[in-house]
Amino acid sequence: MIEILASPAFNTIQDLGRHGARRFGVSTSGAMDPVALAAGNALLGNDDNAAGIEIQTFPFRLRFQTDAAFALTGADHDSTLAGSTVRPWWCMQARAGEVLAITAPRRGARIYATFGGGIDVPRVLGSRSTHLRGGFGGLEGRTLQAGDVVPIGCSPHRSDGRFGFGVAPPDVAIASAAPADDRVLRIRVLRAGEHDLFSEAMQAAFWSTTWKISAQSDRGGYRLTGGKLTLDAPVEMRSHGVVTGVVQVPPSGEPIIQMSDANTAGGYPKMAAVIQADLWRLGQAAPGSFIAFNEVSYQDAVAAMAPVNDYLAKLRATVDLYRAL
Repeated sequence: MIEILASPAFNTIQDLGRHGARRFGVSTSGAMDPVALAAGNALLGNDDNAAGIEIQTFPFRLRFQTDAAFALTGADHDSTLAGSTVRPWWCMQARAGEVLAITAPRRGARIYATFGGGIDVPRVLGSRSTHLRGGFGGLEGRTLQAGDVVPIGCSPHRSDGRFGFGVAPPDVAIASAAPADDRVLRIRVLRAGEHDLFSEAMQAAFWSTTWKISAQSDRGGYRLTGGKLTLDAPVEMRSHGVVTGVVQVPPSGEPIIQMSDANTAGGYPKMAAVIQADLWRLGQAAPGSFIAFNEVSYQDAVAAMAPVNDYLAKLRATVDLYRAL
């Protein structure tokens, strides 16, 4: 068990998402940075899909009620356990009564706390992820609050005592994940179904603009400012299915990137779709940061997942080897 001591707002229990229910109008939810969550679980010997805590408001503090292994991944940050520094992308053993305190990130938006055995809340529609609008999953379908007691499972490596090691984060280990510069995050996308409804001038504006993620952004979607994309004439469209990463253009002209808690259907024109290999990078972009879009082919989009998959596979193989010594 862990006890939440401080959790300002919007911090939730998430796994890799609720797949297979979108046809019923249930969004996927799940970690905004699935690579960080899977890596934290790999460090602990958990299944990749074990539930952890997605922390996006700070300061966040919890107390361990039992001895437990844990890892912190995701955004670059400072944290302490019983007053001693905890390194990011590192797994450690905590003792009952010790307090873990996490401060706001220096870079990135979300930190993932994973625990040996994972967070042991019931699965709903196959997932432990919190669905805030539906009010289910996670802990009573809501954000975490001070005083909450959260159950964790039995660590698969509780007896071997091999903790106190870490790995390089993916933006260091994966060459293609490093930002081209410190100010603008370049995101790879495919053209989407209604791209050609926009004039050549509007298409050019989409590709050339440096977009800012506005304060009106959350797990449901990122609203972008920096320009207006308009159609030459109004177009009436039927609602259609949308998925995480789709870039829609509402009548305001400000694009919206659908994120983990996005609706399952909508009728706004679709300009582009973020490739799967870059969704985790986008999930670490905070409101106020800048992004730009680079078009890639379908073949390049598929190939871009190989370095991400290789990173996680090598991480798990390294951890398994270490624990076997």
